[in-house]
Amino acid sequence: MDLGLKGKKAIVTGGTRGIGRAIAETLAGEGVDIAICARHQDQVDEAVAALSKKGVKATGGTADIADGEGLKKWIAEAAKELGGLDIIIANASALAQGNDEKSWRACFEIDVLGAVHAFDAAFPFLKEAGQKSGDASAIFISSISAAESDSGGAYGALKAAQIHLAKGLAREHAGAHVRVNTVSPGTVYFKGGVWNMVEEHMPDMFKQAMSRNPTGRMATPQDIANAAVFLASPASSFTTGTNLVVDGAISRRVNF
Repeated sequence: MDLGLKGKKAIVTGGTRGIGRAIAETLAGEGVDIAICARHQDQVDEAVAALSKKGVKATGGTADIADGEGLKKWIAEAAKELGGLDIIIANASALAQGNDEKSWRACFEIDVLGAVHAFDAAFPFLKEAGQKSGDASAIFISSISAAESDSGGAYGALKAAQIHLAKGLAREHAGAHVRVNTVSPGTVYFKGGVWNMVEEHMPDMFKQAMSRNPTGRMATPQDIANAAVFLASPASSFTTGTNLVVDGAISRRVNF
């Protein structure tokens, strides 16, 4: 299937590793010019060099997602450098699992306000792209934790807020041909990631988590990237306001 992405412009926050890196590489593989940000310049430089080898324009910079004005400035500059913007994917997360105030603030500032600020900065460019081509897209990377709860921690509650935010924005901006969706992964494993750390330092917890996956494995970042890129593409042009669960059936909820 031709996803209709060749020549599009995209921004991915948290784009140097894990899900964000897989999304950036998949978009670039589809012929999308791309800008990424992360906290460490050396990681950004390495990722940009790798993305450039796919024959697209690639750029990147450092950004603190919790610094709303700084993030908005970087997104506007990156969109101008790309020559426009068709897609923004807010992937960065605090990954704070606790119920303490620090965790709540981190998840609110990075997961929720990070998505709010990213969309606000991108919207003028997305609106222009929607008017020109009939389709522009924003995606927030949420989590199955938004609907599955074992405790009163910050992470799941504020990932749920992302889904609510996306639905509201989708209805608000549908007439401008700007779509807004979320992708909710289940457990995702990659070297250096959270579940790799759990595997090394809390093996019993890792075995328990693995046992909950009916498929017998955790997702790879590429599993999530495939879903996110399809949802972001013009091939999904009538899909907006949805939450796409990509969890290998680990959750028990019925999605309707």
